[in-house]
Amino acid sequence: MTTIFKTPHELQDAVGNRLGESEWLEIDQERINLFAEATGDHQWIHVDPEKAKDGPFGACIAHGYLTLSLVNLFLPQIVDVQGISMGVNYGCEKIRFPAPVKVNSKVRGVGELVEVTEVKGGIQAVIRVTVEIEGGDRPACVVDTISRYYPE
Repeated sequence: MTTIFKTPHELQDAVGNRLGESEWLEIDQERINLFAEATGDHQWIHVDPEKAKDGPFGACIAHGYLTLSLVNLFLPQIVDVQGISMGVNYGCEKIRFPAPVKVNSKVRGVGELVEVTEVKGGIQAVIRVTVEIEGGDRPACVVDTISRYYPE
């Protein structure tokens, strides 16, 4: 479910609110391998299913940074700020990876608006995205994203 704000200034009244969640996304071995190829991180725990079967998780796991990068896919599904000329990814704070994402697991992002401040020419929003693992008791990733929205 996507939470829609007609203007960036509407964010100010929603601090502390849950914003919704993205669709579930399956993390298959192909996605993990493509990420390994893109980043040069070919550690066996990610890309060698035979060796990973005997490893600490019993299967390949997604790179933590792959999980983090999916937040960029999830955010537009969680929140839609309208009436802007531009939105900018300003960065992240407090990134944690509490649980591994095993191959063929499904994950989704859940958003909470943590903080809103005015910046020169726009509004800055800190949205905490918790990447949940379907059926898991701990999240795969928790990150405070920082976005800037510049009104039309």
